Amino acid sequence: MKIFLDTANIESIKKYNDMGLVDGITTNPTLLSKEKGNPAEIMREIVKIVKGPVSLEVIGTTMEEMVNEAHGLKKYGQNVVVKIPMIPDGLKVVKKLKEEGIQTNVTLIFSANQALLAAKAGAAYVSPFIGRLDDAGHEGMTIISEIVQIFKNYQFNTDVLVASIRHPLHVTEAGKIGAQVVTLPPDILGKMISHPLTDKGLSAFLSDWEKVKKENPNLVI
Repeated sequence: MKIFLDTANIESIKKYNDMGLVDGITTNPTLLSKEKGNPAEIMREIVKIVKGPVSLEVIGTTMEEMVNEAHGLKKYGQNVVVKIPMIPDGLKVVKKLKEEGIQTNVTLIFSANQALLAAKAGAAYVSPFIGRLDDAGHEGMTIISEIVQIFKNYQFNTDVLVASIRHPLHVTEAGKIGAQVVTLPPDILGKMISHPLTDKGLSAFLSDWEKVKKENPNLVI
């Protein structure tokens, strides 16, 4: 499974990228609005730091607006994937950009049918928002299962990018189902790394080693 960070925070991206955990980045206008500085400079920096796919989102809603913005976003780097909303004009844009060799990530997907249509239009990624589905009283992971099965049945060359991750269990469940990618906030990735028993075990090891050093003052390793 590939892990993307869902953030525009440069510090977090560098932190986890240095650990070798970041396969890609997803951003959106909301995430960019939370960061200080020029959004254009932030996007340019992210693309330089991360070698994998970096999803940058259009803000237009007409075909002409989205196509123009897509061409502008693509100039930030060859690894840019253009995020397109799941709307009728958005599907037209996905088809056109596919013909131009530009990868797209169709966002704001809340049903298997929407994912199917995005894949047929030529999306490289579809982003179902499972956390928001859960919040609305639906079972987000059921949608992921349906999408994965449909794509497998018809051999779509489109990755399922599980978005709106709320907790580490979402990542585990997505992996069991077979989704190719999850995108998650930095704090969720941090929770995946940590475990209280790991901390307890390390503390015990270090404490025991201190006893060994006291009993062997000339010990050199």
